[in-house]
Amino acid sequence: MSTEALEKMLAKGMDNALLRFGLGKAHLDVGNAAQAAEHLQRCVGFDPSYSAAWKLLGKALQTDGDHDGARQAWQQGLKAAQAKGDKQAEKEMSVFLRKLDKQR
Repeated sequence: MSTEALEKMLAKGMDNALLRFGLGKAHLDVGNAAQAAEHLQRCVGFDPSYSAAWKLLGKALQTDGDHDGARQAWQQGLKAAQAKGDKQAEKEMSVFLRKLDKQR
């Protein structure tokens, strides 16, 4: 779904974790990391256990140059993934954190 279509849904008053996740992913896909991060932060505000959203939020923040924010997002995402038993997200965010540490 296009960013415009998702924005229209938001403008109509539909606001939930899934819509915010979709908006965040759509903005990240077109290179708008700052706006992606805003939507993904709202997403995890709705659902703090949404490990995929934490993973994308970290990616958006890293892309936008906020490495400390990315680290915090991935650390929160690890906790969410561990609590849900989401092994794939846990593994991916662990790798992202290790790569971030190597960059420093």
